[in-house]
Amino acid sequence: MFLADFHVHTNMSDGKMSLPDVVDLFGSRGFGAIAVTDHLCENRSVLGKASRYLGCSLTEENFAEHMENIRREGERAKKQYNMLVIPGFEITKNSVSNHRSAHVLAIGTDQYINPNLPIEELCREIRAKGALAVAAHPVSTRKLEKQTFHLWDRREELRNCFDAWEVASGPHLFDEVLHSGLPMIASSDLHHARQITSWKSVLRCERSTPEILDCVRRQDLSFSFYSDAATSRTPLFGFCPLPRVGA
Repeated sequence: MFLADFHVHTNMSDGKMSLPDVVDLFGSRGFGAIAVTDHLCENRSVLGKASRYLGCSLTEENFAEHMENIRREGERAKKQYNMLVIPGFEITKNSVSNHRSAHVLAIGTDQYINPNLPIEELCREIRAKGALAVAAHPVSTRKLEKQTFHLWDRREELRNCFDAWEVASGPHLFDEVLHSGLPMIASSDLHHARQITSWKSVLRCERSTPEILDCVRRQDLSFSFYSDAATSRTPLFGFCPLPRVGA
């Protein structure tokens, strides 16, 4: 059994930490797996173009180099911490309207996908590469920030497009997702160190990418709240498990 966090950012998009620092943060705390999911913004919208201009997004030009860095850091993480580093990215479609904004995680692939594709095509492309398509923070995050409601507004239409929907994105559990009957995953959406205090996914499988992705697909996982004394500004709750989801 080990903790996993499938939604982690570095300073290659809008995170505050370098990739090696992120690996050390999670590895030194005994995590079994993380997915590095920096933003890959569409380039047709004004907000997408602005994100790229400000360096808050991966681009087609730096994508391959970033994935190579993830591979190298993954080798170090395995040797130093016995932690798996899974490649991925967060396809980011931001609009002025929260109900037109959507973020989609691709977890388990290092291959570029055109972020301008429609949602259904994005999910097909992600799955065709053997990766997980995850609906990121589809409901209110309970924080003062840009919200992304488009996927949730279309959840019945899109339910078969996604392998999982985030039931937590940081410290807040999303009751709407929890009671929806949709497949779920919990992660931090980490941008800086103290956000490691959050809900996490708990897995019972071998520490390999295929096994982990299959666990999520089968929903053979559970969720726990993880508190970190070194970085948290909130009261420490230790582990607060939810019932196991899978068989």
